Amino acid sequence: MSAALRRVPWWLVALLVSSVLVATGALPSADARALAERTLPVLAFLAALTVVAEMCAGAGLFDAAAGLAARAARGRRPVLWLLVVVVATVSTAVLSLDTTAVLVTPVVVALARRTGSRPLPFALVVLALANTASLLLPVSNLTNLLADRTLRRQGVDFLALMAVPALVAVLVTVLLVALRDRAAIAGRFDLAPGPVPADRALLVVAAVVTAAMAAAFVAGVEPFLAAGVAAVVLVVATRLRRRPWPVPPAQLVPWRTLLVVAGLFVVVATLHAQGSAALLHAAAGDGSDPGALLRLAAVGVLAANAVNNLPAYLALEPVAGADPLRVAVLLVATGAGPLMTPWGSLATVLWWQRCRQVLLHVPVGVVVRQGLLLCAPVVLAAVAALVLTT
Repeated sequence: MSAALRRVPWWLVALLVSSVLVATGALPSADARALAERTLPVLAFLAALTVVAEMCAGAGLFDAAAGLAARAARGRRPVLWLLVVVVATVSTAVLSLDTTAVLVTPVVVALARRTGSRPLPFALVVLALANTASLLLPVSNLTNLLADRTLRRQGVDFLALMAVPALVAVLVTVLLVALRDRAAIAGRFDLAPGPVPADRALLVVAAVVTAAMAAAFVAGVEPFLAAGVAAVVLVVATRLRRRPWPVPPAQLVPWRTLLVVAGLFVVVATLHAQGSAALLHAAAGDGSDPGALLRLAAVGVLAANAVNNLPAYLALEPVAGADPLRVAVLLVATGAGPLMTPWGSLATVLWWQRCRQVLLHVPVGVVVRQGLLLCAPVVLAAVAALVLTT
């Protein structure tokens, strides 16, 4: 029986639990409607952006970016490492942390092997930045999308609020990882031949569409609309060029992930409806003085690492209240903070799966030690930047 239970997929568990909670009234119908109005655009965005990322990978965009970085480095491994940092940071900011974990990781591991570099330090900096670089834009992280809707109602621009702490989080991450891995990323390399784009025209289309989509995000276009248009354009372009699907068509939209995320939304909303907010408020406190903000950040980091960053943010969002500064601190804690456990963020789980697929062994202790190295300095520095700039 236990073996059978272990074979039950998470998406089915999420679907069954959500259905029971709504059908029994544990989540009142009014709360369920409000939850749907708020989260359906987020899920639509996740679906569309996944299609964009897969089509870009199929067009060779990530391979081309890695190849460009290798050529630009001119045999200097420290420069190559810094260019990988740029690729991972831009990918996370524009295409989300999960895209970086899933699609950039195998490309970077392959690039490290082509240059005779140790793959693990390159893969680890991608993992770090998939989390800590996810604060810049609403589209960088699902928690950001949820917060953006709250901030808009208060007349607060997300980018203006989060730009400085996002930059600080990236800089602290890069500095600490570079110091740790300075021996592994030193020296020179010889570049072995890499993949050649099968269709340069489609590669150009993918690059232009991605750049246009990023510009739309920055300009404030509704994220699911911008990503949806980009997804349609890339699918049509790929079919017109008669290129094969990057993955089977049924897998282009991550419906299993969507069901799991939707299930998390329902569970957290139900807990709130049943009175959990008071307990969380007692733990996280209130106020906007530095001590109160650090208390909120600590609770957010602990919750994200104990459970997962998405339910942690949803559970603690009411505690942040209508104060944009507290919302931003919670975003830092649940976005850049879930580094100490393998399940702290979905990106970490996905990164680990990709490492296994490319035959890169990563012990659990390596990920935990990196989290212990980065978590406190990154979160503290980003929160300090928020306090000093707001």
